[in-house]
Amino acid sequence: MHVDGQCHCGAIAFAAEIDPDRVRICHCTDCQQLSGTAFRVTAPCAEQDFRLLRGEPRIYIKVADSGKRRQQAFCRDCGSPLWATSDEPAGSRKLGLRVGALAQRASLAPKRQYFFRSALPWLPTLPGQVFHDD
Repeated sequence: MHVDGQCHCGAIAFAAEIDPDRVRICHCTDCQQLSGTAFRVTAPCAEQDFRLLRGEPRIYIKVADSGKRRQQAFCRDCGSPLWATSDEPAGSRKLGLRVGALAQRASLAPKRQYFFRSALPWLPTLPGQVFHDD
């Protein structure tokens, strides 16, 4: 599926090809903090299927408890989260596009939920198969 997205202020725009059946919810505490809400919805994308059309994002490197490093791309002007990827050399990485930044977000219902052990107890039932990772 072809998708396009941009930050809230429009300074950064991108396009990509994704598999809508791979859209997922992440309940991990890092996603909660980085999104400023209860969870994050992500559409995986192969790096070669992604095109930056306008602007240059700011990159924040998040280091997980495991030591794994992840690049978090966001707009330096409005702060919109845009995507994340590994902190490896470019070429064959996977990007996690932030569904809220995509124009097609209304048609991208999540099919999976991860890090469910961190899901906030007051959330209603959300779409997608739950993967217990405890």
